[in-house]
Amino acid sequence: MIKLFYNILIVSSAISFMTTTANSGIINVFCYYDSRTYYREHQANLKPEDLDPAMSYCTHLIYGYATISTHDYKMMPFDPTLEMDHGSVGGGADKEDPQKYNKLLESTERRNSFINSAKILLKNHNFDGIDLAWQFPVIKPKKIRTAIGSLWHGIKKTIGGTKLVDDKSEEHKEQFSNLVMEMKHALKDDDYVLTASVLPNVNSSLYFDSYSLKDNLDFIIIHGFDYYTPDRNPKEADFAAPLHELHKRNPKLNIDSVVTHWLVSSFPPEKILLGIPAYGRAWKMTSYSDVSGVPPICIDGPAPRGPYTKESGLLSYLEICTKFLGHENNTQVDSQYYLKKIPDLTNRHGIYAFRLPDKRDERGIWISFEDSESIQNKALYVKKKDLGGIAIIDLTLDDFKGVCKDVKFPLVKAATNMLHISRR
Repeated sequence: MIKLFYNILIVSSAISFMTTTANSGIINVFCYYDSRTYYREHQANLKPEDLDPAMSYCTHLIYGYATISTHDYKMMPFDPTLEMDHGSVGGGADKEDPQKYNKLLESTERRNSFINSAKILLKNHNFDGIDLAWQFPVIKPKKIRTAIGSLWHGIKKTIGGTKLVDDKSEEHKEQFSNLVMEMKHALKDDDYVLTASVLPNVNSSLYFDSYSLKDNLDFIIIHGFDYYTPDRNPKEADFAAPLHELHKRNPKLNIDSVVTHWLVSSFPPEKILLGIPAYGRAWKMTSYSDVSGVPPICIDGPAPRGPYTKESGLLSYLEICTKFLGHENNTQVDSQYYLKKIPDLTNRHGIYAFRLPDKRDERGIWISFEDSESIQNKALYVKKKDLGGIAIIDLTLDDFKGVCKDVKFPLVKAATNMLHISRR
């Protein structure tokens, strides 16, 4: 029986063919569905009937997104103009007053308003659970400085110390635990599933008390990507979703670091899911970029938006796979327009592809992304760590029509097949 989860603020919704609670040995594959696909055209418009091939691989389907009203702190659809018949609960990441999430946590009355409204939405739309992907303040990105700038920054740190992103983090940590406990209590009579997501670049130790959360959450979903993005790092491109720590990088900005934190904190491994992106982060290469393409690399902000997703600095897997030499649907004749793919021989950092700029210093691009091989490597990591499964984020960005290799949802299929093979 398929079960639906609501995704709000990301806060989420899901579907289950097997079980909705963590169980050692069960393979969980959470598949996100972003309602923004409703507005996309042509190959990027995933209709409900297009989901059928993915349902043989996914155990849960998460619908996004919902948001929080700044007026009364009730949960509400991000885009109320979309009907639930289209499988939509909103339109994307909530950028309106990000402080409202912490404001909600700070008040018992606001938490109750949120929880009561969430129950109403779940019942009205026949959803079976909710995922709390709370928008806590994120780690500040590394700034690219000149030698003089670096010297002055070091002096300022010595004199004034490091400025905190949230001076009430301890309070918010406790209040989030309270919200989860209160919500679990409110939902238990209806047997709703409650999960939480750790969004990219959020410090887990700063905002999540694993000891208090482990008995009140059915799963924790670690979004293991977007450690580097064109918005956060406009002057330097690097691997967006490294599996392990890389040389001379922040040791916390990789999947293994975050997963290890949760395991060391005694959070049950069968309740941990690894979130993997079905898209790539794309930067614009110029004549100043290293022609080798080896990251970290000097860059000039986000690459132009793709023809389908139409979001600068982000390309769906479909928009990437059609750019490789030899693809039957690519009509370019000159090989300079194709991407050069660099494999990950170490299985530590992921793959990337790039195209050097032309003589007019245009068309240069550098992309960190996942393909069938790299996503299988992450599925194997999940197996080795005895985690509860994976989350694909999201279905609308996979090649769901099988344009590139005549295989629908190739990323979902590759990851799920590897999980099953590795557990036989």
